[in-house]
Amino acid sequence: MKAILLYPVFPDTFWSFKHALKFIRKRASLPPLGLLTIASMLPADWEKRLIDVNVRKLTDGDLDWADVVLISAMAAQQASSYELIARCKAAGKTVIAGGPLFSTQLEAFPTVDHFILCEAENLLPEFLNDFENGCARRIYSSPEFPNIHQTPSPMWGLAELKRYATMSVQFSRGCPFDCDFCNITTLFGNRPRTKTGAQIVRELDGLYQVGWRGLIFFVDDNLIGNKQQLKQDLLPALIQWKNQHPGISFNTETSINLADDAELMRMMVEAGFVTVFIGIETPDELSLAECSKKQNRGRDLLDDVKKIQNAGMQVQAGFIVGFDSDAPSIFQRQVEFIQKSGIVTAMVGLLQAIPETGLYRRLQQEGRILRHPTGDNVDGTTNFIPRMNRELLNRGYKSILRRIYAPKPYYQRIRIFLREYHPPKVKASFSWDNLKTLVYSSIRLGIVGRERVQYWNLIIWTLFKRPALFQTAITLAIYGHHFRKVCQAIGI
Repeated sequence: MKAILLYPVFPDTFWSFKHALKFIRKRASLPPLGLLTIASMLPADWEKRLIDVNVRKLTDGDLDWADVVLISAMAAQQASSYELIARCKAAGKTVIAGGPLFSTQLEAFPTVDHFILCEAENLLPEFLNDFENGCARRIYSSPEFPNIHQTPSPMWGLAELKRYATMSVQFSRGCPFDCDFCNITTLFGNRPRTKTGAQIVRELDGLYQVGWRGLIFFVDDNLIGNKQQLKQDLLPALIQWKNQHPGISFNTETSINLADDAELMRMMVEAGFVTVFIGIETPDELSLAECSKKQNRGRDLLDDVKKIQNAGMQVQAGFIVGFDSDAPSIFQRQVEFIQKSGIVTAMVGLLQAIPETGLYRRLQQEGRILRHPTGDNVDGTTNFIPRMNRELLNRGYKSILRRIYAPKPYYQRIRIFLREYHPPKVKASFSWDNLKTLVYSSIRLGIVGRERVQYWNLIIWTLFKRPALFQTAITLAIYGHHFRKVCQAIGI
């Protein structure tokens, strides 16, 4: 059996980093970790070929070669998924689909032959047995959450690693919190299930053996969901591994209560974590209560961000406007919080209602759902009727992005962050790749770009004030270019 593992195009969003990737000559931020893991679960005698359309085209030759196509996608990849599935079916191929997009919009893909709608560890063996015996059902689903101690390492050899900026691994699934707008607990449960530290070390060893020496993203929706397991197992294993493999660093996602645990922050920094993404959402207590974001309530969120930055990790964050509780003042409050915090990478989105969430069910009962969400909450759209006047909401949303990503406030925020950021033992270093990026950014941003004054001011300030963070400053300047290009694409 010959199988294509197919990953659709990810649209140009804030998190695609499409315009930033050009500076480092990469095609995509991350490989499709789910498909690479699925590849390891398929029969050993199957021939496998990964086609990530973000880094290379699906050719007629690929389709001629294949017997079956396994496609996985998130909601934001919907348009590309339609096109690719139609092409595969026109070529007479059996299509097997799984992932978040198909779990919530199964009815939108009538030509798909088989759906694996939940975690593959529970379902794929049964499907493969039925498929081999010619009696496979169209839909495979299970309410059970699998133990992921036996999940195999991803098949890294299928990916064209040099085309990616970052690699990815996963330690846990699930989150102990139940935010009203989030579907993570529906998909993966409230009790985080973890791999063992030894499993993660094997995955990292596999990446190292195929030559990876860059950044690795732990894709967990909340890495600190099970603090005990993290402190007792994963972090000690990572610290030991990191000491033997210098030059590797990690990013991840956590909840804001990370700021409460100085020991945990210290261990994460020692293990090599340099950036954490946190869902801050809003500085408004009423809106936090409305969306059941209990872990963010009653806190000094600004001080929490500073604690994490001071500990040695950059904070990236998500923000949302469009809650029923939001007053017109929320737009100014969001801007002020973001600027004061020094959160350079601030993803501000319009609230969208995702199927199978508390928010969706409530809005559906109130007759306010208009359509399925796009899956891209920074595209300037929402899929329900908001309480606030829609024109006011859209205008206020665009004003936030305009004000935080204009060159002057954006570069001010970089300086605020660099003053607060205190990573341990940072040494200024330059590789030939770094030098090429510096030259290209100096031309594109420092000569051609409308931010050229701010760019050179940042370069000079960093060289004198925080020279060890020079490469970080350049990276953040490049991110700003990407964010402004995305803003332009949505009419800002």
